[in-house]
Amino acid sequence: MRYGARNQIPAKVTSVKKGDVMTQVNFSVDVPHAMASVLTTESVEDLALAPGDAVLLVVKAIHVVPVKE
Repeated sequence: MRYGARNQIPAKVTSVKKGDVMTQVNFSVDVPHAMASVLTTESVEDLALAPGDAVLLVVKAIHVVPVKE
């Protein structure tokens, strides 16, 4: 997959808080910080994101886009 965002951060899913329409996914990253992303619940289900999954966080402007490889 190709995309225009250059900031890519390896991360691990730490929690998934599902809602009816939107879902918050929290991540741990190598540096001592944490990041979060809010996605539609449908997108989280399509990616099958679950705690412990390794992902690549692609950051462009204000968006954090998890890419599951």
